[in-house]
Amino acid sequence: MMTKPIIGISGSRIIDQQGPFPGYRRSYVNEDYVNAVIQNGGIPYIIPFNEDPEVTIAQVATVNGLILSGGHDIDPRLYGEESLPQIGEIWPQRDAFDLLLLKEAEKRHKPVLGICRGAQLLNVAHGGSLYQDISYRDEPTLKHSQGHTTNLETQTIILASDSYLASLFGEEQLSVNSFHHQLIKTVGKDLYPVAKAKDGVIEAIENGDGSVLGVQWHPEMLHSSDQQMNKLFSDLITKSMKEG
Repeated sequence: MMTKPIIGISGSRIIDQQGPFPGYRRSYVNEDYVNAVIQNGGIPYIIPFNEDPEVTIAQVATVNGLILSGGHDIDPRLYGEESLPQIGEIWPQRDAFDLLLLKEAEKRHKPVLGICRGAQLLNVAHGGSLYQDISYRDEPTLKHSQGHTTNLETQTIILASDSYLASLFGEEQLSVNSFHHQLIKTVGKDLYPVAKAKDGVIEAIENGDGSVLGVQWHPEMLHSSDQQMNKLFSDLITKSMKEG
């Protein structure tokens, strides 16, 4: 009997604002990540944020594949810039945590799927940069943060025909949701832009063999309403079986 692979999901932190414990800190991820992994044959493990590198390295060692989840904006100092007025909230400690998760996963040849912030962090980790806000892009730009209805597909993206991503979906055009105000600017070393919106904004990146993949949309929010989005998770899980 084949053992299901363990998929680590990078955790965030929420601070209670109301209730009996205001200021209380909780480790969490959105449940859609967990459900998407289960639905596609994996065992989800939430990797709780912490600031102990030895613990983080040990956490990576226990999983077969990694999902870098969404969340805060990335500290622009990581790509050589200072904060501009339209940047959102940053959390440098989580940047360090996620960067170490990614570094260890890649070192151990574990497959990685970065989602939204996770794709941006993947790009920055490889030496790429970001537009700190959509308003800083010179070209005419479509709306990339729909702000409502998580499983509503509001944007068309075009996949590069020779990409791993296109071979995975078996087509070159997708409808996706969109919840990001930051954009990939320069693409990191050993990564390739493999999907763009109709305004030219990069919506997905991958490495040479597709073992590391980042998407700017939120497939976990679509997995129950658009079955093809499960291909991203089933692919990660299949590659994680090989790793395990």
